[in-house]
Amino acid sequence: MSVVEQYARAHIVTDADLVEEEQSAVPVVLRYDPDDDPRAVRVGLPGTHEWTIARALLEQGLRAPAGSGEVRVWPCGRVQAIVEFHSAQGVSVVQFESKTLLRFLRRTYSATAQPVSN
Repeated sequence: MSVVEQYARAHIVTDADLVEEEQSAVPVVLRYDPDDDPRAVRVGLPGTHEWTIARALLEQGLRAPAGSGEVRVWPCGRVQAIVEFHSAQGVSVVQFESKTLLRFLRRTYSATAQPVSN
């Protein structure tokens, strides 16, 4: 099975940055390695931090609020989705275009020959 990697642009706001007016788009790497863990995807934020999310959680969060442990995902309007990461250092909120995440999920299911629900 092949690794799926997709580069995306997202808006990131951390609790330390809430005083700034508007955050600009930053590059984010979405990665799926079925040999590593077929049930998880990774989100690489700028710098060296990478989060692991259950693939099913990401999919569920595109339709309705979903959360597990330190990660929460929910739709934001018709075209955007929010992924919220909680850690000892604070909270990071990442805003994606929903179609970007859906395209990535479809590619991950194609890599493992499993249908994506929608």
